Amino acid sequence: METTGCAVVGGGPAGMMLGLLLARAGVRVTVLEKHGDFLRDFRGDTVHPSTIRLLDELGLGDEFRRLPQSRLQNVAFPVRGGRLVTLGDFSLLKPPYNYVAMMPQWDFLDFLARAAALEPTFTLLMEHTATSLVSDGRRITGVRYRRSDGSEDTLRSDLVVATDGRHSVLRRAAGLQQRDFPVPFDTWWFRLPRYPTEPGEVAGIVPSFGNGEGVIALFRDDYYQMGYFAPKGSDARLRSEGVERFRQRIASARPDLADRLDAIASMDDLHMLDVRLDRLRRWYVDGLLCIGDAAHAMSPVGGVGINLAIQDAVAAATRLAPALLRGTVTVKDLAAVERRRRFPTNLIQGVQRIMHHEVFAPLFTGKRSGGPPAMLFWARHVPVVRTIMPRLIGLGPRPEHAPGFARRPQRTTSH
Repeated sequence: METTGCAVVGGGPAGMMLGLLLARAGVRVTVLEKHGDFLRDFRGDTVHPSTIRLLDELGLGDEFRRLPQSRLQNVAFPVRGGRLVTLGDFSLLKPPYNYVAMMPQWDFLDFLARAAALEPTFTLLMEHTATSLVSDGRRITGVRYRRSDGSEDTLRSDLVVATDGRHSVLRRAAGLQQRDFPVPFDTWWFRLPRYPTEPGEVAGIVPSFGNGEGVIALFRDDYYQMGYFAPKGSDARLRSEGVERFRQRIASARPDLADRLDAIASMDDLHMLDVRLDRLRRWYVDGLLCIGDAAHAMSPVGGVGINLAIQDAVAAATRLAPALLRGTVTVKDLAAVERRRRFPTNLIQGVQRIMHHEVFAPLFTGKRSGGPPAMLFWARHVPVVRTIMPRLIGLGPRPEHAPGFARRPQRTTSH
């Protein structure tokens, strides 16, 4: 049986950022990641302005900018008639934090892992799957985990932080109750080739909605990351119809991409995202804190889930590092993290719920007639709304800054 100061379960953006920050404070921190690497397609590939600013504060900004990436300048939504309404024009933000960086999430996680590995109190355990919580009858005192060879063991800790996503094993094991909100759609992600001669801004977004379904294309250097949107619960029907019918659906929405749909070899090439919008009624029990998607699953609308999770990690590290160094993390400390992060979570989810109701549900049902939904009308015609939305998407309602103990001079060489 091993021991650590803080056991972080889940090696996603929130878990890796929390591990890095706590280690820079001198806390013994162990991150458990169930996979053998970070190489999984169709995870969120956005790094928002507030995260880029955070990396600068951590002394990692110069190295981050040298990683292969592209820049997303705005987020737009379609309205009837094929027009687009820009909700977030990031060029309105103050440079150099006036764009969203687009890069494969595995590159970003590898980057954070390399930075954290330089800290002597940081440990990353790959292929270690947390299976349950350990309790002394009064509080959570650690996690049980399974290695890749099937052997099991226990990691004792002063605090467990669950960053294991929307299907969190630990929040379920702790019996934490959640509140669910209705979502009108699911998403199926896949890739199509992009030819070198094709025009279009790298990281641009082209949406197309109609006939109860939608397609969105995210431009990348040599491929399009495609998202297909359909009413929730459609997965079984789509798969029963087969790949040829799915190709026809994409060709109907995007005739310009019809010449490469053979790249969808089978329905197995589609990665289905069961879109959820929920949040825990309480994020903690004594000895356990949930953050990121483990505390609040976000819709892909606006691509803000990763940013919100990273901000959770910064707030958690700022509050909890001194307590972990003392070895006395209290329920009051955990409640303070939730209290700080609950407002931005509720606000962002509120905006997403409005978008679901006002934009996506009508696009799928065809029940709305006339002009664009109210939110898009205001975004198009009222200047202050066009200023607020990029801040809300790019920075969030309560952006966090790196705590003093984690700040370093800029690193000018890669490791």
